Amino acid sequence: MATADLTVLALGRPEVGASEYIAEIQRRLRRQQRVRFRMHAMGTSLEGSTEDILGVVADLHAVPFERGVPRVYTVLKLDERRDRPGQTLDDKVRSVEDRLGGDI
Repeated sequence: MATADLTVLALGRPEVGASEYIAEIQRRLRRQQRVRFRMHAMGTSLEGSTEDILGVVADLHAVPFERGVPRVYTVLKLDERRDRPGQTLDDKVRSVEDRLGGDI
């Protein structure tokens, strides 16, 4: 299993806000079954096979183009550990929280 962090930026859009594009990306994520996802303040975390993540990212990268935006800049951070193929996003967070102990 791989985990990823995705940010899709619609450049050249007429308005300053990006919520219209982000909402459509979240709608499309809800309709697909290939990867688990979690939106956060600066993007979306993804979880699934590398192939599925890359396929979903390609679909999401196209969203602003479909809405007439002339340029799209997509940032993808992809992490795959083959020594721990079942590791999830929650596992990664839990590992750090366990090290923090009562410091939180």
